[in-house]
Amino acid sequence: MTAETVLTNARIVLAGEIIEGSLLLRDGRIAAVEPGAVRTGEDMGGDYIIPGLVELHTDHLEGHYAPRPKVRWNPIAAVLAHDAQVATAGITTVLDALRVGMDEDADLKSDDVRKLADAIEDSVRQDRLRADHFIHLRCEVSAPDCLEAFANFETDDRVKLASLMDHAPGQRQFVNLETYAYYYQRKLKLTDRDFQKFCEKRMAESAMNSGPNRVFISAACRERGIVLASHDDATAGHVDEAIEQGVRVAEFPTTEEAARASKAAGLGVLMGAPNVMRGSSHSGNVSARALAGDGLLDILSSDYIPFSLIQSAFFLGDVVEGISLPQAVAMVSKNPAEAVGLTDRGVIEPGRRADLVRVRVDERVPVVRTVWRQGGRVA
Repeated sequence: MTAETVLTNARIVLAGEIIEGSLLLRDGRIAAVEPGAVRTGEDMGGDYIIPGLVELHTDHLEGHYAPRPKVRWNPIAAVLAHDAQVATAGITTVLDALRVGMDEDADLKSDDVRKLADAIEDSVRQDRLRADHFIHLRCEVSAPDCLEAFANFETDDRVKLASLMDHAPGQRQFVNLETYAYYYQRKLKLTDRDFQKFCEKRMAESAMNSGPNRVFISAACRERGIVLASHDDATAGHVDEAIEQGVRVAEFPTTEEAARASKAAGLGVLMGAPNVMRGSSHSGNVSARALAGDGLLDILSSDYIPFSLIQSAFFLGDVVEGISLPQAVAMVSKNPAEAVGLTDRGVIEPGRRADLVRVRVDERVPVVRTVWRQGGRVA
């Protein structure tokens, strides 16, 4: 039996324009986009209909599993809590970021990460989830156990993206050691002497492990068809290295120089939606708003605040000259979907998946009223 839904009296955000009209959904797909048509169906009351959001890098899941030091939640319950929050923020496709490679003093261990991955995959099989979930491996290439942890995912077909990260001090995200001290010394409650030893150890591990691990993981990802991302590139040299390794997405470049070089090389430049909303990076690096204004921003990620993704899409169109709402919406739907090869979603047009979000804007804040995945209401 054919399942049909009609959404009418809506402002529909298409790839290049906003139209008023109706949408016909059939068997989980968009069957027709009808400008000006008022049909019998679900009255959207003039609200926006946008494509379901596609999230490539969220660190949000781990906080549900390990909400306090030494506390572990049921991994399936953690996945369900995370899923509920992303779906009600309008995210219909999410790449859950899981750490590969741990500091010896990290609260989470590799077996914790594997438990979360198993919980995601089991929940997909059992149809427990509202959003469509895949996996993003955050590979800390400076960590001694990075390759051992990466091997835990060698048979996972839900891995769509792997990023090459190195958070050692003195480079990339933490060129400024004062920023690194603020972030880590306070977090770990280290004395100045212990913090100096901590930095020296991290820099030594980076010098020993980062290069070989980047080469190994990039080759493995090419072989498996996993999209590769660089992370926190700061210089044109970093971008050159990323290109050589087959990187397609430049995550969170820390300088305009790196963002400009990435864009020129055809990489998708990804920045954090919280950076857009705050007007600056929490680490003191380049502003995502400034990159957007210069035409150097392609993709937004919620990073650590799921709702920031839809919030930034509606915000950018208001505050950055030259960016329309359809262009901003593409940064959270079409562009990230295409970056990881999910070409069946991210745009409202016939034949695409009926992953949709109904949005009303109050006081410049988007209110998510309804979310559909493959034509079925999930929030």
